[in-house]
Amino acid sequence: MNRVAVILSVVLVASAATAGQFNAVRNIGDAGPAWKDLPGTDGKSHSLADLDKKVVVVVFICNSCDVATAYQDRIIALAKKYADRVAVVAINVNRTPEDGLEQMKQRAEEKQYPFPYLFDETQKIAKDYGAAFTPEFFVLGPDRKIVYMGGMDDSSDPAAVKANYLAPAVEAALSGTQPDVAEAAAIGCRIRFARERR
Repeated sequence: MNRVAVILSVVLVASAATAGQFNAVRNIGDAGPAWKDLPGTDGKSHSLADLDKKVVVVVFICNSCDVATAYQDRIIALAKKYADRVAVVAINVNRTPEDGLEQMKQRAEEKQYPFPYLFDETQKIAKDYGAAFTPEFFVLGPDRKIVYMGGMDDSSDPAAVKANYLAPAVEAALSGTQPDVAEAAAIGCRIRFARERR
């Protein structure tokens, strides 16, 4: 094996050790990146450290993605079902006009979100999680380590869902076990990250 091939194989092994199957940044068991003082549609600032529920579900959503919109009712239902033990937090990082904080406030009021809907103009928290789509979900256990990441289920059409991933992962985290499926592909629109100038 030549020197270039050896270097490439080392890089690939190192990458595999630090990233998940569908996530280029995070792996199962990693600490969930913390956010601090993100503005919410409720006019308050929010931090991960403020959450005192046993399990946290972080979902990256936005107003402008039809797929994220299609999942709204399912996210609301999940938040209500587990309200006593699970904190659901939605975060938007898109910086398009329709995804601004005022528009987010309108959506949260219209849909009566039973969870905080936060805005990160810097987009840092999505990058820290390795999130690439809306919606994309992360389940954090009692120690705030990632026990699941990816899609809620296998279809944006509720009638066509054949496999649920998020709810079983939440149940597993609540019971202190590992979910049968710890990572699945997210279904949705690409997060609109700002281009970095070089």
